[in-house]
Amino acid sequence: MGKKILFILIVGVLFALQPMNNIEVFAEELSKKEYHWNFNPSKNNEPASTEPYFQELLEKYGGFYLGDTTQKELFITFDNGYENGYTSDILDILKEKEVPAAFFVTGHYMNEEPELINRMVDEGHIVGNHSNHHPSLPSISEERLERELNYIKDFYKEITGQEDMIYLRPPRGTFSEWTLAKTQEMGYTNVFWSFAYVDWETGNQKGADYAYDKIMSRIHPGSVLLLHSVSSDNAGALSRVIDDLKEEGYTFKSLNEVSFRDQVPFNKDKDKGN
Repeated sequence: MGKKILFILIVGVLFALQPMNNIEVFAEELSKKEYHWNFNPSKNNEPASTEPYFQELLEKYGGFYLGDTTQKELFITFDNGYENGYTSDILDILKEKEVPAAFFVTGHYMNEEPELINRMVDEGHIVGNHSNHHPSLPSISEERLERELNYIKDFYKEITGQEDMIYLRPPRGTFSEWTLAKTQEMGYTNVFWSFAYVDWETGNQKGADYAYDKIMSRIHPGSVLLLHSVSSDNAGALSRVIDDLKEEGYTFKSLNEVSFRDQVPFNKDKDKGN
C-alpha cells in the first residue's frame, strides 16, 4: 500500500512539473529581450550581413532584410514619421522613373497627410505600418502593441478603402522574439534593412551629392534601402541614384516580390555583424 501511495505521489509531482516546464520553454522561446537592429556593411558593394541570431529569428518568423543577393535587385523603403515637404517630390521621381517603393507611416503622418497616403496607393506603392506613436515594441504591453498597430491599419482602410497593410517596420529598429512572433500572428511581415545612413537630421543635411555617394558606395545586390522622407538630401539625389543604378543593371522591385517567395535567401556566409 505504501509503495502504491509513493508511486501516485511521484506521478503527481511529475505531472505538476510538466506544465511548468512547458511554460518555461514557451517563455524562453518568446523572450521579450529587446534587440536593436544592426547590419554589417561589406566592401566593394557586396551584400551586408547581420547578427546570426537576428538572421535566425527572421527566418523563424518570416521577416527579412535582404532580397535575392544573387540578383541585381533593389527595394526602396521610406520611413515617414512626419512630412517635411519632400514626399511629393519623391513620388514625382518614382512615377517618372517607374520605380515602386514602400512607405512606412506613423499615426501622425496619416492624420496630417491623407492625400499623400492616397497618392502612394494610387501610384502603386506599398504603405506599411510604422505604429501610431513610434514606441519600442518590446517595451510595451501586448494590449498596447495591438492598439498601436491596429490604429494604423484601421485608419489606412478608412483613408484608402484598402485592407492590404501587411508590412511592418519596427519603430526605432527595436524588436524581440516575442514582437516578431506576435506581429506575425497579427498578419505582418517585419521588414528591416541592409542599407541606411544618418539622413533624418533635418538640421544637418549635407547635400544631394553626399546622399548619392553614401548610397552608391554601399549599394549591393538584394539591397533593402531605408531612407527617410524628411531628408532634402535624399530627395535631391534620388533621380540620379535611380538612373545610375539602372545603368549598372539594377532593377527596382516591390517588397511583395520578396514576401511571396517560397524562401527568402539570406547571406549566411558573412561574418557576425557589429
